[in-house]
Amino acid sequence: MSSIMTNAAALTALQSLNATSKSLEMTQARISTGYRVSQASDNAAYWSIATTMRSDNQALSTVQDALGLGASKVDTAYTGMNNVLATVGQIKTKLLSTIGQTDAAKAKTQTEITALQAQMKSFADAATFSGSNYLSVTSTQVAAPNDGVQADSKIVSSFNRSSSGAISLGTIDIDVESTKLFDSGLSTAVKNQGTLDRQTSVYSTAAAQSLYDNAYATALAGGATDIAANTAGQTAAGAVTKVDNVSAYNVDITAAGVTDDIITQMIGKIDKVMSQLTDQATILGAAKSSIDLQKTFTQSLMDSIDRGVGQLVDADMNKESTRLQALQVQQQLGIQSLSIANSSSQSILSLFKNG
Repeated sequence: MSSIMTNAAALTALQSLNATSKSLEMTQARISTGYRVSQASDNAAYWSIATTMRSDNQALSTVQDALGLGASKVDTAYTGMNNVLATVGQIKTKLLSTIGQTDAAKAKTQTEITALQAQMKSFADAATFSGSNYLSVTSTQVAAPNDGVQADSKIVSSFNRSSSGAISLGTIDIDVESTKLFDSGLSTAVKNQGTLDRQTSVYSTAAAQSLYDNAYATALAGGATDIAANTAGQTAAGAVTKVDNVSAYNVDITAAGVTDDIITQMIGKIDKVMSQLTDQATILGAAKSSIDLQKTFTQSLMDSIDRGVGQLVDADMNKESTRLQALQVQQQLGIQSLSIANSSSQSILSLFKNG
């Protein structure tokens, strides 16, 4: 039936053309943005996942920066520690050479030792990066005398999201209290001095020195202050000739009461300091290794997230390009079909003209 009120063929052609035009717009949008899902209306679930993961990836980028900064701090401290260790080794060698020397020769050697002591202090003070120094610190009293310790230095190492969406941060902690070489805090505030400025007693006999060192170490292991540990050590050693308040930083072979026997025990003290420095360097080295591993993992995780998000929302450009060409042809055919359908009304009019 032919009708001038309703052109069914034209309506059908128009609906087909509108559908083709809508698909064409969608395909052109995918090609121009590069995304199959660029907004929530495209696919709410995928868009939500992609948005969250992009946000997490930005957080991981910040973590990566924090790890880089932390690595620089640790590397700076490690470099300073190695230089200090080499300098202490030179002091040990100087002390060995003074056994049996004259007082005049010892005075000259002490001048060299003093210069080396100043140098290792300089190394520790200079091992600063972005305001952080793990070797030369200043502890302050917290609540009671001699309770001042250094807090751990925390390096943000991970950004985690649980299955429930809860966020947590992971850190790599640097035990600064265990790595410090100098602590310039007040003697009434600091609990334990650094490895190089911790003052102890040096005895004239190996037996007394061993008793002192063992009691001192036991007290420290039990959480005692340097002052309490020194008292425990002196009690254990008994009344034996000694020189008090000796540290690797202030050892002086020209001081009153220093004999070759005392110097021999000083050498033992310096040797133990070197062992402690080696342990401290190991702490920094382990931290540096952990940071490097975490940096590598974080970068791999970021790349993995990028790939995952891409699989969810990126457009397949080869597919979209082919689809675009097909839709353009369909659009042209739809326009032609609509034109033919509209011309049917003109055919009805020609019937009346013939009449």
